Amino acid sequence: MFDFGTMIAGAHSIGIGGHTNPDGDCVGACLGLYNYLLAAYPDKEVTLFMEQPRRIFDYLKGFEDIVTPEKETNPEMVFDAFVALDCGDMSRLGSAEKYLEIARETMCIDHHISNTGFARHALIEPGASSTCEILYGLFQKEYVDAEIAKCIYTGIIHDTGVFQYSNTSKRTFEIAGELVEHGFDFSSIIDFTFYEKTYVQNQIMGRALLESILFLDGNCVFSAIDKRTMDFYNVTGADMEGIVNQLRLTRGVHCAIFMYEKKPMLFKVSLRSDDTVDVARIASSYGGGGHKRAAGFNMSGTVHDIINNISGQIESELKKHECL
Repeated sequence: MFDFGTMIAGAHSIGIGGHTNPDGDCVGACLGLYNYLLAAYPDKEVTLFMEQPRRIFDYLKGFEDIVTPEKETNPEMVFDAFVALDCGDMSRLGSAEKYLEIARETMCIDHHISNTGFARHALIEPGASSTCEILYGLFQKEYVDAEIAKCIYTGIIHDTGVFQYSNTSKRTFEIAGELVEHGFDFSSIIDFTFYEKTYVQNQIMGRALLESILFLDGNCVFSAIDKRTMDFYNVTGADMEGIVNQLRLTRGVHCAIFMYEKKPMLFKVSLRSDDTVDVARIASSYGGGGHKRAAGFNMSGTVHDIINNISGQIESELKKHECL
């Protein structure tokens, strides 16, 4: 059986990459591994490649060390080992894909069932709550300090919706318990990365909620923000975090859809469910992915085109559970 520790021990230069548009699990896993390798193997040269994460994660150690595409200086660098984290296929590594392609040893660590196993070695555990949960199992615990624990904890809470999603297991809680014993302020991480909003973020959320529409006999709700509205409020996609989750909490709703326009006629679509609708299956049919209760994809067309395309699949899922 392939041994992660053996691969790392045999490498002098190590590259790490996460998926484009990195979420909490991706950021937590990448920075968790980055800090762990620096602590456990101080003689190694470790480089982390990733698109610029949202500033809400800047409390994590190593945040300023991330090599974004704009900071890359040696695109032909050949690493002894390259580890891809929380990434379902190689193309989602973005600009870091070129480093994985030419690295001497490669590995992907992920929990998405759709992972293509694109690296030479793959550790894919669909039953895990997050990539951070898998990664923590690979760490020698004597090297895990409060800073590394914060990274892993951040990834777990983000991919479990603060322990609400069905991917949360007994093991997830056990790991969380071990992590918080390191003494960091775990409650402030939840407040800061989940609930705290700027004034303009509250405004755009209010606009989205006010203009939301119930359909499928009140079992589903959707809302959309177009590019002109985003420009008016001077917001980006990052400012839309939390809107779809709030929509899902509407009484009687089993599935929520929120979309915003990235560029003319191209929408980022986010889906949330109370476990009645398998939104990962719907998202994957449009080239996206995620989890049973939380998934997303990009789609071209008008808002009504998109709703018409996916409402049939949602309706079928609801009928299975006799909701319609």
